[in-house]
Amino acid sequence: MKIEIKKLKDNAKLPTRGSCYAAGYDLYACIDDAVTIAPHTTEKIGTGLSVAVPNGYFGAIFARSGLAAKEGLRPANCVGVADSDYRGEYIVAIHNDTDEERKIEPQERIAQLVIMPFLEAEFEEVANLSETERGSGGFGSTGK
Repeated sequence: MKIEIKKLKDNAKLPTRGSCYAAGYDLYACIDDAVTIAPHTTEKIGTGLSVAVPNGYFGAIFARSGLAAKEGLRPANCVGVADSDYRGEYIVAIHNDTDEERKIEPQERIAQLVIMPFLEAEFEEVANLSETERGSGGFGSTGK
């Protein structure tokens, strides 16, 4: 699959994969200076990129596991959704889950982009839904 991508800034870096089988493409911070993220706050970090995801797909923006596990930094919305008709800059809202300041450096890998298909659906309101064994049992209803 070919995906058109546009650099919005000269210092933007195209997404890369950490290995040949990686599902995610690393997104890089396109910033001139380091950005400090205070404890339990969020900062928006631009990538300097605009992406034309094909119709029938979307760009899912996930945390980088190393950044989340080692530094306590993750996308504030946990998973970002970039629709196929969005043509603005990909910006990642990074949240600091720790009690210490954290820094994002220029060109640092901040998240990963996974191109995913989705199913288009129409919602039809009905008076009743089909019965299942589980029924309306929610959190913890199926045991540990």
